[in-house]
Amino acid sequence: MRISRRTFAAAAAAVVLLPLSACGGGGDDGGSDDASGKVQGDITFQTWNLKADFKDYFEGVVAEFEKKYPGTHVKWIDQPAEGYADKISADAGGGTLPDVVNVSPDLVAPLAKAGLALDLDKAAGQYKKEYLDGAWASHQIPGLGGTYAFPWYLNTGPLFYNKSLFTKAGLDPNKPPRTYAELFTDALQMADRTDGKVATLANVPTVEDFGRYGVELMNKEGTAFTFNDAKGVELLTKYKELYDAKALDPQALTATPESSGKKFLTGAVAMNPGSALDLDNFKKNAPNLYKNIGITDQITSTGHVNMYVMGVMVNAQTRKKPAAIAFAHFVTDAAHQMSFAKKVAIFPSTAGSLDDPYFTRQDGTDVTRVRVAAAQSLKSAVNYTPVLFSEQMKTALRNEVAKALQGRQSPQDALDNAVKQCDTLLKQQG
Repeated sequence: MRISRRTFAAAAAAVVLLPLSACGGGGDDGGSDDASGKVQGDITFQTWNLKADFKDYFEGVVAEFEKKYPGTHVKWIDQPAEGYADKISADAGGGTLPDVVNVSPDLVAPLAKAGLALDLDKAAGQYKKEYLDGAWASHQIPGLGGTYAFPWYLNTGPLFYNKSLFTKAGLDPNKPPRTYAELFTDALQMADRTDGKVATLANVPTVEDFGRYGVELMNKEGTAFTFNDAKGVELLTKYKELYDAKALDPQALTATPESSGKKFLTGAVAMNPGSALDLDNFKKNAPNLYKNIGITDQITSTGHVNMYVMGVMVNAQTRKKPAAIAFAHFVTDAAHQMSFAKKVAIFPSTAGSLDDPYFTRQDGTDVTRVRVAAAQSLKSAVNYTPVLFSEQMKTALRNEVAKALQGRQSPQDALDNAVKQCDTLLKQQG
């Protein structure tokens, strides 16, 4: 898909549970069920809205692979962003799922449950050490053993903050909040000193916030959500306090990334997530903000920021397993992830890659400032959004959180109701 932090944040629609009889294309060549067999034969590789911008890159990767493994042929197909989940569902149900597929964790979960995503811990476990621990774990499904996709590119976003607003509120502009406890204290002071004219945040808490706060989001079996525990209620209670004090923007209940960005641009909000593209916008359209911009990590009380991750899945029923595994690994190995990262603002999931000077050395540019800050935090990042947490579940949580902030129900009742709705949706997934 088109690569941006916000794109990562928007999960695709849930894929329906698929029949176990679905299978991959290609004739049977008697290949091995793991990576140890001979790499040969024709395979199909599907990406998610990447051809328009990266046609030359992927054609080069395919040609390089075919040269390395004579007797192989990779057919690359690219699907548009719209309807991608439906396309995967239809292909899986009809037995035409490609051999190697670009997926996000939420897309791989129903495929794994249906026996259509290859367990890489069993089939290609020797490659696990090549990837960051958190990235490898991002395609593991609660209730199932195994890992069901190679981690591919990562993304995360630092927080921007307005140093001038911090100074005016009596806060140290060089010591932005790092934990939620610090955030709540600073935000209340900001609202108090500005008579409620400047909020610190413009967004209500999401499931990622609950994760970064240290809330256990699901049980280990993957059968029920648990974010309505005491710690979850504590977080929502704190946000209610911020909302009442106008430390959380009054329009946060209906905020979009664009509206939150405008609030930050005009000085109505003191902190907001962003990217290097936003810095360029500040420089052109808000020079005073640009002069006072600070960059810090995401707020977290766990010591680990949130990351968004894409993966490359191998069809468990492909008849060319050695070739499919080899190609999925080839696309996601350190060398190819590094070359891809230099073409677009993403980060490699391979161990050691984030220590490359490209991700550690400042050169005075805005793009590098953000890249270095994000890369440092990604080394121990976690994908907090449960792989089984669908778009419908996100909506249910958001609606109940809104009721709590408005005082229409208690934080405990709001989260109890959200968990009840999410558990019902979970059972419908199969």
